[in-house]
Amino acid sequence: MCGIVGVIGAQQAAPLLLEALRRLEYRGYDSAGIATLQHGVIERRRAEGKLANLAAVLNGHPLDGHTGIGHTRWATHGAPTETNAHPHGTPRVAVVHNGIIENHVELRAELEAAGQIFTTETDTETVAQLLDLHLARGLSPSAAAFATFARLTGAYAIAVVFAGHPELMIAARNGAPLAIGYGDDEMFIGSDALALAPLTRRIAYLDDGDWAVVTRAGAVFFDASGAEVSREVRLTSLTGAAVGKGNFRHFMHKELHENPAVLGDTLHQMVNPTSRRVVLPSLPFDLAQISRITISACGSGFYAGSVARHWFEQVARVSTDADVASEFRYRTPPMESGGLGLLISQSGETADTLAALHYMRAQQQHVLSVVNVPESSIARASDAVLATIAGPEISVASTKAFTAQLVVLACFALALGRARGAISSAEEAELTTALLEIPARTAQVLDDEAPIRRIAARIAEARDVLYLGRGACFPIAMEGALKLKELSYIHAEGYAAGEMKHGPIALIDSHVPVIAIAPSGPLFEKTASNLQEAAARGGRIIVFSDAAGAAKLGSIATETIILPQVNPFVAPILYAIPVQLLAYHVAVLKGTDVDQPRNLAKSVTVE
Repeated sequence: MCGIVGVIGAQQAAPLLLEALRRLEYRGYDSAGIATLQHGVIERRRAEGKLANLAAVLNGHPLDGHTGIGHTRWATHGAPTETNAHPHGTPRVAVVHNGIIENHVELRAELEAAGQIFTTETDTETVAQLLDLHLARGLSPSAAAFATFARLTGAYAIAVVFAGHPELMIAARNGAPLAIGYGDDEMFIGSDALALAPLTRRIAYLDDGDWAVVTRAGAVFFDASGAEVSREVRLTSLTGAAVGKGNFRHFMHKELHENPAVLGDTLHQMVNPTSRRVVLPSLPFDLAQISRITISACGSGFYAGSVARHWFEQVARVSTDADVASEFRYRTPPMESGGLGLLISQSGETADTLAALHYMRAQQQHVLSVVNVPESSIARASDAVLATIAGPEISVASTKAFTAQLVVLACFALALGRARGAISSAEEAELTTALLEIPARTAQVLDDEAPIRRIAARIAEARDVLYLGRGACFPIAMEGALKLKELSYIHAEGYAAGEMKHGPIALIDSHVPVIAIAPSGPLFEKTASNLQEAAARGGRIIVFSDAAGAAKLGSIATETIILPQVNPFVAPILYAIPVQLLAYHVAVLKGTDVDQPRNLAKSVTVE
């Protein structure tokens, strides 16, 4: 969610901080700010809204200094105003923070009783005021930081600068991601490697409970007890190359059109095209011995996991559960030792999914993650990783990362089925061939967007939209509804087609579009029957199907999008593309902020 950056070195800090914050815009934010040390004195510049507003403030009132911290804030406590924007601080100290300090009310009361004066509504200011109190009582910056971090409850990533100490920063992490970057006679702090990529590729990650004292010469790491520890410096795969829109109007549109290449790259790492066999990386557990899989994820990742549940049960014959991560551990489900916990996250930093991982670990599960960032917290905490080769995804709405997740999960289902003897070599070859055709089929869909733009013009006028699907395409209906809601702010719901007459059919009239994800295949006739019921009640039926399905539904469909014929196994992957495209074009017509929808964040690092 929020983004944190820090710089200490020989260059002017403010321009570097502003550029690093721009690379964190995709995370979502509603205000921003920077603080530097000018001749040992802390100076701050903050602004409500987009980074352009902060840049304008800096143009009018520049910041000098070689040491500084910056922040993009997504409001949790207190309105998104300039006053509540980070950095927070006093003349002695300035702080930026991502997360939630859960005991801030108690700390605030204690600090106000001690004479500290608060000026904001935020939980973060308690960190600054507690540091300030310790400094006023004579503690050194390191001692004050250690005493402060010991009092904090909740999730946080924190960076701190101190007046009179122009070559010192202190960073801390508990439950929210934070990285330290190593340069030549300069050091950096960032919420993720993407922010630091233009500055350095040498990265060390803080573990939960860690804090670090950072100078131009390097970083010294400590654990929660104050004991000095070592943390590996690794070379990130990200580069400093600018992440631009190319000839596209929005990042989302560009990322949708990257699907053929992304899916091809992801398949290339997992499939031997000659033998038509899936080749997984070495796993520290025996797939043949896995008797149950538990999937946990959030948002679109959960829908990818819901599709995978069908694949794991139908292809590999393994009982599978799928839960939204924010609910999973609160059920405290009993888990048989030796099962497989499968986590799905684009960023690898999703707080609820990481918490689900820890619960699974405590239940003696093997832990496998599907992530797009190999250096992320979830990846590093897992027994093994299946990487999506999607590259940076800047738009808040996940597109290419979602379809890459589906491809990885489909490959895993085939490898699992082979290991358990649930499918024959011929069946694996047939389904693998279907997967290898997907990049070309997605390119066909993306080559002609005109029919989807035409339908988008009608959807843009609606107040409510129903999406229907069956089997593995039911989660794609939910994905379509989610994208329409988050991008265009139109109310939409995704339902299993067979559940329509158990309630949602009451909503249907001539003003409610009914969008059906209906490829021809084993479940087509059942879906067609449900659509007949909707049409009989005046519903405007919009069908996504292949030529065979479209021919059968032509008498009731108001509009039809004809997609390439594919094996039903891979249909969810292909059909995700047009439902996401539809949401994109509706949002463009309604004039919403496509890449950064209101109230949303790319990486949800707090509960």
